[in-house]
Amino acid sequence: MFVKICGLSTAADVAAAVAAGADAVGFVLTDSPRRVEAGLARELVTAVPENVLTVAVFREEPAAYVRAAVGAAGVRAVQLHGNHPAAAFAELSDLGLPLIRATSAAKAAGADCGDLGEELLLIDAPVPGAGEPWDWAELGAKPPAGKWLLAGGLSPANVAAAITAASPWGVDVSSGVEIRRGVKGPALIAEFVRAAKSA
Repeated sequence: MFVKICGLSTAADVAAAVAAGADAVGFVLTDSPRRVEAGLARELVTAVPENVLTVAVFREEPAAYVRAAVGAAGVRAVQLHGNHPAAAFAELSDLGLPLIRATSAAKAAGADCGDLGEELLLIDAPVPGAGEPWDWAELGAKPPAGKWLLAGGLSPANVAAAITAASPWGVDVSSGVEIRRGVKGPALIAEFVRAAKSA
């Protein structure tokens, strides 16, 4: 089970995720309580081993902004949230980095990984960012083809059940491993990774 811990903003967050066995770590470079500047992201990325994917997260910014921020942050993958058209993925394909398309479950009906040229598809809650559990079984009935991540309302307490219900290739968590908004808890990160990989 591929596990991504998103919204990291401190060296302690990164160390906890790496020590727990996360497969990817995400840095939010768009408007969010978890936003970090590209310069800080670059500092944090230097502490991440090569076998852990580093991801910059954006939401509907122009491709030129994404390109510049990715270069400044030194990450190894790009995640685009929101209503990015296929042209946005095509425009960024020359970066030579894996592209992740993130969409809400409300808009994901019939979606498959690769529809817009992405290497990974992330399906978030019907209301992304709410941090509330939702009916993951809706996806389990007809899961997307290809590599896709389940997100939205996941926590150490429910991730195993969510995996059973939806059968994703991987999972992504942010608020579910926070002790307060925007502040990660190392113990929660460890518990989440353990629960996901044991499911």
